[in-house]
Amino acid sequence: MLNYRWTIRQNNDEETVQRIAKFLKIPKSLAEVLASRGLTDQDDAAGFFKPSLNELHNPFIMEDMQKAVDRILLAIRRQELIWVHGDYDVDGTASTSMVCQFLTEIGGRVDYYIPDRFEDGYGLSNKSIDLGISRGASLLLTVDVGITSYEQIEYATSLNVDTIICDHHEPGPQIPKVVAILDPLMPGCPYPFKSLSACGVAFKLVQAISHELGISSKAIEFLDYVAISSAADMVPLLGENRILVHYGLKLLNSNPRPGLKGLIHCTGLKLGHITASNIVYAIAPLINAAGRLGDAKRSVEMMMQKDENVAFRIAQILEDENRKRRLFDQHAFEEAIPIADDLIKTTAPHSLVIYGDKWHAGVIGIVASRLVDRYNLPSILLTNIDGVAKGSARSINDFDVHTALKICEDLLLEFGGHKHAAGLSLKVENVPEFRKRFDDLAKLKITKEMLTPEILIDAELQFNELSPSFLNTLNIFAPYGYANYKPVFVSKGVKSQNGIKIIGNSNIRFRAIQNNFAIDAIGINLAKKVNLCNNGKTFSIVYSLEFSNFSGNKTPQLNIKDIRPDFN
Repeated sequence: MLNYRWTIRQNNDEETVQRIAKFLKIPKSLAEVLASRGLTDQDDAAGFFKPSLNELHNPFIMEDMQKAVDRILLAIRRQELIWVHGDYDVDGTASTSMVCQFLTEIGGRVDYYIPDRFEDGYGLSNKSIDLGISRGASLLLTVDVGITSYEQIEYATSLNVDTIICDHHEPGPQIPKVVAILDPLMPGCPYPFKSLSACGVAFKLVQAISHELGISSKAIEFLDYVAISSAADMVPLLGENRILVHYGLKLLNSNPRPGLKGLIHCTGLKLGHITASNIVYAIAPLINAAGRLGDAKRSVEMMMQKDENVAFRIAQILEDENRKRRLFDQHAFEEAIPIADDLIKTTAPHSLVIYGDKWHAGVIGIVASRLVDRYNLPSILLTNIDGVAKGSARSINDFDVHTALKICEDLLLEFGGHKHAAGLSLKVENVPEFRKRFDDLAKLKITKEMLTPEILIDAELQFNELSPSFLNTLNIFAPYGYANYKPVFVSKGVKSQNGIKIIGNSNIRFRAIQNNFAIDAIGINLAKKVNLCNNGKTFSIVYSLEFSNFSGNKTPQLNIKDIRPDFN
């Protein structure tokens, strides 16, 4: 079981906290949360609580946006076929669905291609370009891929195909020569918000075209796609992303398009109550299942479907495949654990690079994430695909896995991704050398402190502060996601009332009491710390607040993340 270091965020001075609390008419402890997260300006704090579409950035600030809009509108006027090349994950399929639907609705001729995870691999391919040309395409629009596809775009250009790149990944050493590149991470791009999902970047294109056509409000109809992609792709739910997801969730809950409504019905979620967390744990896995075990085009077909019953049937198939995926996932994870344990025992690494030649390629990214959760080490899981070691990398906070791969690129056949997640391939015989080189980099960059996972605490809280007003205000911090997690509190001097109940083998449930104020509490995977709660002594807990739904009644409870004894 991992031990955690507790870090209380640095709050601003008391005067700032009091000013925010008074201005927003919220409890002081929640004003501390805002201040500790950097929202010290009253207007910024108010904007965080009340996201406004008026605060979205002008899409034409993005470099090359006008060029992209002009070329697409020319293609529509000429009735050229626009070939949209996407990716097989949630962000890629949502981007493809959104762009295809929008361009079709404004009179464009559109067709699309989603690569096969196993046959095509990641990114743009000559195979896609050839297929597009065979169908008459003269304009290629890449979404969620393309920024590193220099050679493939040269090939498209040689065949008189114009290209527009719509991506959110880091550019490679060679910038493709195209009509337009829409990517906030391009060097010199003045767009102020750099953390959009690919679908978020594609939405800015939709927004710009809508404005050019005098139908600006039409773009808002596609924010449900942006909400799904942003939550699933773990982009920070702050700034512009917070606005996009806030209104996308409203749309998803009030008037989802038929393709998404069928998917929602299949997951059992209730309209009006869908959260960003529901997207991550219920909706996104079904969308991803299409590409993990088969043809990812099925996700696009489902989301663009006009008949929700047909979409529901596709979602049912994907749900069945997602169950199979979980079996593959568990099998690979169970086989990877002893390998990881042996590496840790024999070499004390600061990273894990694990190769298995029979693991299912569709689950290695998920398993890599589970290894990070278990060991708190950057983890790369590789499997054999057609004689090549292909895999996924996942990282811990403050270690840039993409930069590390770039330093090792002489050993790699290809790689791409972000600071926290990436894909890669290399020759099987190079795996041992790559493991050593990658770990040498990890040992240079990862401090002893980083090897102990951190729990960031927003504020100290007394149980008697948990009033209805407090809980109602807390709800406004949503949508939760990467970089805007549920507020985390610490309470000291806590005791358990009437003992501890162990649920399953690893979870605990009890009635927590502090200064005669009691509340239900649950601790996932904390059974090994039960002795700290039932010895009659006080203890401290770190937790977030949630609501349990028992017999139709919603009651607040503490979701405990860690427990420590009180030493005073």
